[in-house]
Amino acid sequence: MKRLLLLRHAKSAWPEGVEDHDRPLGDRGRRDAPRMGAHIASEGLAPDFALVSSARRTQETWALVSPALAKPCPSRTVASIYEAEPAAILAAIRQAPEESETLLVIGHNPGFEDVAALLAPTGEATALARMRTKYPTAGLAVIALATARWNEVAPGEGQLERFITPRMLS
Repeated sequence: MKRLLLLRHAKSAWPEGVEDHDRPLGDRGRRDAPRMGAHIASEGLAPDFALVSSARRTQETWALVSPALAKPCPSRTVASIYEAEPAAILAAIRQAPEESETLLVIGHNPGFEDVAALLAPTGEATALARMRTKYPTAGLAVIALATARWNEVAPGEGQLERFITPRMLS
């Protein structure tokens, strides 16, 4: 059994003249990211590996989440997660280190919303409803996968355990 954490990047800024890939976090994002990291740690969800999009806002999100985790977590930057379709996100997940039991992936919408729905069509009813309504910045889907190997992750085999947003932590 594997556990997948899909964390959408925290709220970004929109500075004039800055390309999308290079957009930094905004003030709200810099507040929300460490809170989400602390929540992950306090709930016993700490990952043992992270895949992070190459975009600046995802890298900054990881830089603020990781210190709040209960233990150090190695990570890898994966350019193919940036503004990716579900198939590309799924391909990145399938290449995660097999020894990892809990994988954190930090990326973008609409890909995250779509891959979460693809992998976990069932689960806790209230969490499913919230996730299907909106996958906001710094939203976290926690998915239990019925597989022992990341390279065998397939659509429909997961169950959404919970869906947490920064607003819920207020």
